[in-house]
Amino acid sequence: MDIAVQALVMGIVQGLTEFLPISSSGHLIILPSLLGWSDPFIDSLAFSVVLHIGTLAALLSYFWRDWLVLVPAGLATIRDRSTHGDRHRRLALNIAISTVPAVIAGVLLNDWIEANVRQPGLVALMLVVGAATLWLADRWGSKLLRIDGLGALHALLIGAAQAFALIPGISRSGVSISAGLFVGLERADAARFSFLMATPIIAGAGLFELRKLAGGPSGAGDHLVPIVVGLLAAMIAGFAAIHVLLRYLRTNTMAVFVAYRIGLAALVLVSLLAR
Repeated sequence: MDIAVQALVMGIVQGLTEFLPISSSGHLIILPSLLGWSDPFIDSLAFSVVLHIGTLAALLSYFWRDWLVLVPAGLATIRDRSTHGDRHRRLALNIAISTVPAVIAGVLLNDWIEANVRQPGLVALMLVVGAATLWLADRWGSKLLRIDGLGALHALLIGAAQAFALIPGISRSGVSISAGLFVGLERADAARFSFLMATPIIAGAGLFELRKLAGGPSGAGDHLVPIVVGLLAAMIAGFAAIHVLLRYLRTNTMAVFVAYRIGLAALVLVSLLAR
């Protein structure tokens, strides 16, 4: 298959699955395996950076109004060493707190997990684990708390849960939304906080990968078309996924995502057994 078509498919899959609670890393491991794709650039670190930039662009283009308020509020919190009861300052502080566990886990474990925990069978297992977690959170969470009422301990717990997303198949959005539901957030507010806290995490992951690319050949200069196609596909699909999920969760449960994760895990296991 033409590499530009592969880039288009991978970009769409990355954009959708980064924000829907169904695991982007899991899909990006499973899809080439199921379709028999083996192009080295599509599986390269350089293309991974491209997809990260696309999903970061989706977040910034959707939440730019929020960040125009949150960034000054965060700086004011640092300056005054106080939130002064300001909801924007408190939200900015909570986002900062929530990133700490993921940053620590990413720095310590990311390279090891990338090298050792990318088997389709394990991804299938984690899809089921994530489905069970999402189902329990949706069932047991009170869904009475709004994002403005989120406390620092809540933010830390959600951030700690997000660190488990390093394991392919768990899903960053899935585990952080689940944690938000467990601490009592409404479904849409759990998703909104998950997306806001994802912005510095995805930006940091992209910079971390760029650091690994520095000083070595990336092959990017020879693949301009798939780079542009993948980036735009990830950005547009990501923007659409954010918009649709926030609207969907105002009136619906997580059941469809639980069912999808279990169905995909079954498909992967059947495929592995057939081989």
